[in-house]
Amino acid sequence: MNCPLQTRDNLQQLLDYCVRKLDPQTTVMVERHIAICPECREFAEQQRAVWEALDSWEAAPVSQDFNRRLYARIENDVPWWQTLLRPLTLRWNVAASVAGVFLMLTAGLLLNRPTAIVPPVSEGLTQVQPEQVEQALDAMDMLAEFDSHVKTGKSPNAKM
Repeated sequence: MNCPLQTRDNLQQLLDYCVRKLDPQTTVMVERHIAICPECREFAEQQRAVWEALDSWEAAPVSQDFNRRLYARIENDVPWWQTLLRPLTLRWNVAASVAGVFLMLTAGLLLNRPTAIVPPVSEGLTQVQPEQVEQALDAMDMLAEFDSHVKTGKSPNAKM
């Protein structure tokens, strides 16, 4: 077995040995190494001393009003600036809520506002009269009739 303190390979095994978590075979192997390695022996003795001290340590009993005193101390232990701002926090929350609602309504009104459709104004165009439209349609009919006569081979001046 390589020395766990020098190679750091089996260091967890050495720690587990100190708290008696190893299986019997590994325990025998670590004990053989500790018998020949003074550094590991000293480490194991120090770890056992720590664990024995922790096992023998008794915590003081908690008093009946411990929670009440703890919460009172926590509540009183606030920064000075928080103490000054404490009365304003409710007002700031209300003001922030009102401002948020106002912003949402304003955004809704601005984004959903219907826009009027304005026809494009072109310079030089004049108003078209109904008579002009009739004349244009008549001319188109006459051209369509002329085209059909040309395709059939009839003379446009011939009468039926």
